Amino acid sequence: MRSLFVPTLFLRFLIIGLSFSAFSASANKWLEVKITGADSALTLNINAHLGELPTSDVQRRAFIFNADDNIDAAMHSLGYYHAKIEQHLDNPENAPWQLTITVTPGEPTRIQWFDIQLLGEIRDDIAVKRWLSNLSIKPGDVLNHGRYEEIKSQLLTLALARGYFDGSYSKNNIVINRDLNTAQINLHYDSGQRYHIGSVHFEGHSLQAGFLDGLIPFESGSRYSTSKLGSLNRELVDTGYFNNIKVLPQLDKIDGKEVPIKVELTPRASHSIELGLGADIGNSTDSRIEPRVRVTWRTPQINSYGHSQESTIEWSPNRPKFLTTYTIPLTHPLDDQLKIRLGLLRDKYGVNQVYDPDKRDYLNTDELDTIKETFGVVRQKRLDNHWVLTYSLDALNESYTQSDIDYDPSFLILGSSLSKTHRGDNSLDPKSGFFQYYSIEYADPNAGSHVRLTRLQAKFKWIDTFFEKHRFVSRLDLGANLAAEADLANIPPSLRYFAGGDQSIRGYGYQELGPYIDYVNSDNQLARMVVGGRYLMVGSVEYQYYLTPTWRLATFVDAGNAFDVDQLEPIVSVGGGVHWISPIGPIKFDIGVGLNETETVDRSWRIHLTMGAEL
Repeated sequence: MRSLFVPTLFLRFLIIGLSFSAFSASANKWLEVKITGADSALTLNINAHLGELPTSDVQRRAFIFNADDNIDAAMHSLGYYHAKIEQHLDNPENAPWQLTITVTPGEPTRIQWFDIQLLGEIRDDIAVKRWLSNLSIKPGDVLNHGRYEEIKSQLLTLALARGYFDGSYSKNNIVINRDLNTAQINLHYDSGQRYHIGSVHFEGHSLQAGFLDGLIPFESGSRYSTSKLGSLNRELVDTGYFNNIKVLPQLDKIDGKEVPIKVELTPRASHSIELGLGADIGNSTDSRIEPRVRVTWRTPQINSYGHSQESTIEWSPNRPKFLTTYTIPLTHPLDDQLKIRLGLLRDKYGVNQVYDPDKRDYLNTDELDTIKETFGVVRQKRLDNHWVLTYSLDALNESYTQSDIDYDPSFLILGSSLSKTHRGDNSLDPKSGFFQYYSIEYADPNAGSHVRLTRLQAKFKWIDTFFEKHRFVSRLDLGANLAAEADLANIPPSLRYFAGGDQSIRGYGYQELGPYIDYVNSDNQLARMVVGGRYLMVGSVEYQYYLTPTWRLATFVDAGNAFDVDQLEPIVSVGGGVHWISPIGPIKFDIGVGLNETETVDRSWRIHLTMGAEL
C-alpha cells in the first residue's frame, strides 16, 4: 500500500501543475478573458500587455480591437516571434462577453551572441568588472527584451554612481534573424573620464569650524562614488546631532574633474524626552508582575564642541535606577570620545530560600538585594582596523546583605576592553557577521579597593545564512574572577557571574542561576542563597528559518552556568519562537523551557519578548 501511495501523490501534483500553466482566466461584468497554451511566464506577460479589464462598452470594444497587437508585443518581448494566436469571442446579451485566447508559442528566439564593449576609464573599474562577472545572460538563452533593458539600465546607473557623468552608449541594439530564430545583442558604452570628489562644505550647523571635517571618510580629490557619499551620511547620522542630512553632489559646479559636495544639515531639537512603560515577570520561582516606568532625557548637542548627554531614570518597586552619561569628543567626533558616567541603582540577583520542616523543602523568600553607586571615566577609540579600544577607571560602592552579614565594599577598578564587529551587510538583521569582545579589569587594595580582584571576560557571536532562508546564530560568553578564597564574599554581586535570562539561558529568570551557599539565618532557620560564581561559561546555538523576508521561525538550545571550582551544575534549556523583522529591528517572541532543576531552581519555562539587532 505504501509503494502505491507515493507515485499517486506525485501524479496528482503533476496534473495540478500542468493545468495551472495551461489555463488562466480573468473576468469582470463586462469581459471574461481565458488564455490557454502559454506557460505561466508568457501568460503573466500577456495579461500585463492586455492591461486592465474594461469597465464600459466602449472600453470593451477597444480592448478586443487592440488584443492582437498587445499579444504580439507580449510574445516578442519574451523572444517568441513565430507564435500563432487564435481568438474566439462569445458575446451573450445578459452575461459578460467571453474572449478565449489560444496561444501556440512556437520556437523561441535564442541569443547568438552578447557583445558588450566598454571604452574609457570605466574599463579598469573594479566595481564594473565585478558587475560584469555576475551577469547571468549568455549565448543560448531565450531572448528577453526586459532583461536586455534591465542590463542597459544597470550599466548606466552604475556608471553614474561611479562618477562617469559624460558616459553614453555608442551602440545599443538587438538584431533579430527570424528565419534562424537568433538574436545578436550589442552594447557599446563609452564612459569618458571619471570625475573626482572635490571640497566638502557643511551648512546648517552650529559646531566649531572644522569639527565635522574629521567625519569625511575620503580624501579630497579621490575618485567619485556614491558609496563614499553614503559613508559620509552614515557618519553624520551616527553623531546623533542632526535630524535631517542631505549630501548633495553639485554637478552644476564641477571644476575641472572635481565635483564639490554640499552637505545640508538640520540640527536635532535641543532636548528630547522618551517615555517607556513595561513590566517584568518575576523569575521562574516567583510569578509576581513588576511594573516599570522609564524616562530618558537626551541633549544631543550641548555646545559648539559637540558635547552631549543622556540620562535615564527608571522606576520599579524593586529595581529603581538612575544613570547619566556625558560624552566629550576628543580628536574625532566618533572615533575618539571621553565618557563620564554616574549611576545609582538597586538590583537583585539569584534567589534566597529557607527550609520548611513541614514541607521538607526549601521555600523562596526573596533575592540578593544590592544598592550600587558608581562613577566612571571611559575613553573609547575606534582604530583604523575597526577594532574598538576602551580604557576606563570606575569607582564603585555596593551595599548588600549576604548570609545575614552586611557588606559595603568600595572598589577603584582600572579596565580595558577590545572589541570588533563585522557585519555582512548594513541592515538591522544582517545575514552574516561576527562579534568578538575581550576585557580585563583590575582592582588592588593599595589603590583604594577593598580586595584584590582581576576580572576577565570574553564574548563571541557568529551569524551566517545558508541557501537564503536558513540562518544560524551562535554565541559564547566566558568570564573569570581571580581572587583569594577569603575575599569572595567582599566581591559585590554586580562583579560576580550569574546566568539566566533572554541573553543567557532562556527558560530561566534573569540572573537567578549560579552557585549557592547554605547557612543558618538570624531566626535560626536553615537557609540557602544563590550568590553567583567566580566563573561563567554559557553558550547557545539557534537555527532560524525565513518564512518570508520579514517573518521567521526559530529554535534554540542554550547551555552552561555560572560556577565555582567545586560547584558546577550545567543547565540546558530548549525552545523556539517567532521573529518579525520590523523597520526598527527584529522583534522576537521566544519561549524557553528549562530541562534541569537545581538545588535552588525547579524546571521552568519562560516567555521572552526582545527587540533589537543581534550585532
